[in-house]
Amino acid sequence: MTSTIMNSSTSYLSSLQGAELPPAALHFLESTITFLHQIPGSAIVLRYIRSSYQNDPVRSLVELLLVIFAIRYLTSPKYSTKKDKIVPLTEDEVDELVEDWTPEPLAAAETEFERIENEKRPVIVGPAGPKAKLAGSGRTVTNLASYNHYNFASNPELTQKAIQTVRTYGVGPCSPPGFYGTQDVHMKSEADIAAHLGMPACIIYAQAFSTISSVIPAFSKRGDIIVADKAVNFPIRKGLQISRSTVRWYEHNDMEDLERVLARVVKEGQGKPLTRRFIVTEGLFESVGDMVDLPKLIELKMRYKFRIILDETWSYGILGRTGRGVTEHQNVDPLQVDMIIGGLRRLSAAAYTFSAALPAFLATTASETTYLLQEHPEIIQTLRENIRAMRAQLDPRSEWVRCSSSPDNPIVILTLKPQHVDERKLSMKDQEHLLQDCVEESLANGVLITRLKAMPPALGVAEKDLVKEWAPAPGIKVCVTTGLNKKDTEKAGTIIRHAITSVMKGKKWQKDRQQ
Repeated sequence: MTSTIMNSSTSYLSSLQGAELPPAALHFLESTITFLHQIPGSAIVLRYIRSSYQNDPVRSLVELLLVIFAIRYLTSPKYSTKKDKIVPLTEDEVDELVEDWTPEPLAAAETEFERIENEKRPVIVGPAGPKAKLAGSGRTVTNLASYNHYNFASNPELTQKAIQTVRTYGVGPCSPPGFYGTQDVHMKSEADIAAHLGMPACIIYAQAFSTISSVIPAFSKRGDIIVADKAVNFPIRKGLQISRSTVRWYEHNDMEDLERVLARVVKEGQGKPLTRRFIVTEGLFESVGDMVDLPKLIELKMRYKFRIILDETWSYGILGRTGRGVTEHQNVDPLQVDMIIGGLRRLSAAAYTFSAALPAFLATTASETTYLLQEHPEIIQTLRENIRAMRAQLDPRSEWVRCSSSPDNPIVILTLKPQHVDERKLSMKDQEHLLQDCVEESLANGVLITRLKAMPPALGVAEKDLVKEWAPAPGIKVCVTTGLNKKDTEKAGTIIRHAITSVMKGKKWQKDRQQ
């Protein structure tokens, strides 16, 4: 067999000599063939080469060079290993560079207004019930600054249930749900919420902020398209940013503008690879207080083939006959909404660390509160009566402010009427200072309320264009609760209205008006 191969190789080299190749090339081929004879299986390779390239030896040489180049390319390092390009530094030079380097702050520097506001910020001692005790002064004030709308924080049955759960399961699982943090109470809570909403399944997170900001990037990636309302809350904005999707904005709660944006997206996508497309909005808007037109949104979704991500953090447990949210309130089948996301802060659960599962006692109280909403819908009706009583004292009775919230929203957002803003030429900062004075005046008269904090600008907006972007008007937040009866609610509303009037007619702002 070996002699046959050698004879074949000799005849092959003889044929190459007649191909007018340079002597060096012939010598290289002869050496290569001799080396290949020593490798097991070389006979098969040589026979293949001889049969495939017998009449084209130049092609064999070119392909051999390409193979060598490929091997060299794959085995070479991806970076230069030459150390002469590295500039050596002495220890003194390194220390000097470290001293000169100033890291960027993790948060913006505190402004003078924020510093004063933080110094005056009241601190509640004990439960944040409808009547709260303040640290320092020890005063008891009417608390309309907490999201304790149904006074569940003072419910003895829920408190006892939470105590029993802590004694059984401990204060927290100290592990994420995907590891060993999921307990039977978590699964029961998920089943109860899903049944309450009429959805096939539910997943609970440990923190409301991380829920929507995690869900959006889980479903929408780079190259996908998201059409979002300009007034969406900060957690949604962070989710949009993390997803790296293409974000298109439409004017707040403007369905005509939304349809225009959707039509443009569909037109621009013709002839291109199909991508996932979402509409992101809120049920009740955190920064404005008004409500989405969900039936119209469903109509546009079906027409333009989009999916809907609906954040019901502020509407779940509030809207609808049994608190199912905007779907029940506007008589929309929840299965027509692709994803409903919300938070339980209005019902029972405060924020917890995002890296661990929800504490068992919060999952238990969440199940209990959904049960209470279904079995006792009269508490929802009581809340709405208090909302009407509060609004009757503020808008339209106040000549200075108007309410932008939906009639069924227990967070009553009050903003200055446009005519007063224009008349006094109040900037955004002026309005914030003025409303903060109103908050402090109300607290001095025994009613604790808070101010609506500023929203960050929309993503992808240049600094020079910030003045053109949508921004919520500075406002005051009044959180209505069932912990007060109708008479006490009306009294608190009257105090707030008088506090606003006192500030607006005070010497400080009257002087600014004259100037």
